[in-house]
Amino acid sequence: MENYPLTLHTVYERSQSLFAKKEIVSRTSSGIHRYTYADFGRRTKQLASALQCLGVDQGDRVATFAWNHHYHLEAYFAIPCMGAVLHTVNIRLSVEHIVYILNHAEDRFLLIDEGLLPLFEKIKDQLKTIEGYIILTDKKELPDTTLHPVYLYENLLEEADPLYKFPADIHENAPAGMCYTSATTGNPKGVVYTHRGIYLHSFGIGLADSLGLAERDTVMPIVPMFHVNAWGLPFASVWFGSKQVLPGPMPTPEALLRLIADEKVTIAAGVPTVWTAALKAQESLQADLSSLRAVICGGSAAPRALIESYEQQLKVPFFHAYGMTETTPLVTVARLKSYQEDLPPDEQYEIRATQGLLVPGLDMKIVGPRGEVAWNGQEMGEIWLRGPWVATEYYKDPRTQESFQDGWLQTGDIAVIDAEGFVKLVDRAKDLVKSGGEWISSLDLENALMAHPNVFEACVIGVPHPKWEERPLAFVVLKDAALQAGDKNELLHFLGNKFAKWWVPDDVIILEEIPRSSVGKFLKRALREQYQTYFTGN
Repeated sequence: MENYPLTLHTVYERSQSLFAKKEIVSRTSSGIHRYTYADFGRRTKQLASALQCLGVDQGDRVATFAWNHHYHLEAYFAIPCMGAVLHTVNIRLSVEHIVYILNHAEDRFLLIDEGLLPLFEKIKDQLKTIEGYIILTDKKELPDTTLHPVYLYENLLEEADPLYKFPADIHENAPAGMCYTSATTGNPKGVVYTHRGIYLHSFGIGLADSLGLAERDTVMPIVPMFHVNAWGLPFASVWFGSKQVLPGPMPTPEALLRLIADEKVTIAAGVPTVWTAALKAQESLQADLSSLRAVICGGSAAPRALIESYEQQLKVPFFHAYGMTETTPLVTVARLKSYQEDLPPDEQYEIRATQGLLVPGLDMKIVGPRGEVAWNGQEMGEIWLRGPWVATEYYKDPRTQESFQDGWLQTGDIAVIDAEGFVKLVDRAKDLVKSGGEWISSLDLENALMAHPNVFEACVIGVPHPKWEERPLAFVVLKDAALQAGDKNELLHFLGNKFAKWWVPDDVIILEEIPRSSVGKFLKRALREQYQTYFTGN
């Protein structure tokens, strides 16, 4: 067979030859922007030409610091297709981590939303390799800023060559993009994505038993484009010719629901906290969501109660998926096998609330203290992965040795697997509660609490205990704050009917909100630090 290079240039060219009339809709600070794939294609080449004129060469890192919009989508293809490396920087990281990753990646230029400039005015003197800032705006006059040199995006494109030709000698194993993990301890770790990896990952997204992305879909990635490439959806959507709806800066739940209704979105993807907030907003907004054929949820485990709410109240199919930065990210999707569709609804939801089945193209094993675990849904172990879109190392980081062994990525995620091959996350290894020599799953407790009718959000951590080493401590945000009196005992009783006595948390703390990480996950580290002495009294 022909040794055909699997590069993003091929993905881009297909969008231009077959889907030039398809639409890309972008919510920006100045309103709704619409254009076609033909417009996108021309501007993508102009951006590549402009970057080349600035001196960007193959292998150079070019960073983005931006929300989900058409400017960012153009950078998604212009940078890797010219042979450079797209570095999407998480805008929600701490200032210290942003400085670290820009210096560690040795980025030469930064494409940045105008509204995010103030941060860089404070840290510009700490950045060792940035040679210029390109402001993503339709304005033609420079804003008042201390950054230098500064370029306006549209001015650069006007002066660039719309007939620019992408280099033909890019190797499929050349780096196309990179992203840094949102570290809970230490500095973030860099993961480099190759053209081949993104290409094959996009195939995986399009499989019918995976996410099933297709030309007829209207796709809205709510997951940020600065977080694991918006789960690869922009790349796959361009390749398949799907209409894209990009929700722009800081979208509210109401803004997201209106975009779904107005643009007839068929697939939308986000983390559980996004879908929890949207569910609450929908109670009053009552937007028309009938176009949705799939809500994709990942990033952290979705409670079964959330899945049931979308499917029973809103009549919207809800699909649970699992992945991580190191896996580009798709690993598993929870879809029923054909013969499971005749099971009682309760059993179906139990399966749908798992992380699902391994997608074709990857290998997985779950390894416990004594080797691979039995497929019995009970024995816990760490998920190990390998495959063509799984990383083999961290970028210039000695911590590679901690996570990559003998060709396998050791994920740090603890799971069980049942006889059918459905994977269920039990916890992150560091989040398991170790009580009296036994493991307690904080995720199982959180999901159970979320099923209570007056619980909006729930989080469980392990806290040092003088007798049992650790005990679980629960935190909840209530739907109705006026009902707090007596809720604590009610919630503990509620859990007592579902779990063994020693699993039930020793206490429940009611909060107005639970702290979150930069990508919307509960920030358990902050809670552990604050409540470290809750049971010991030291």
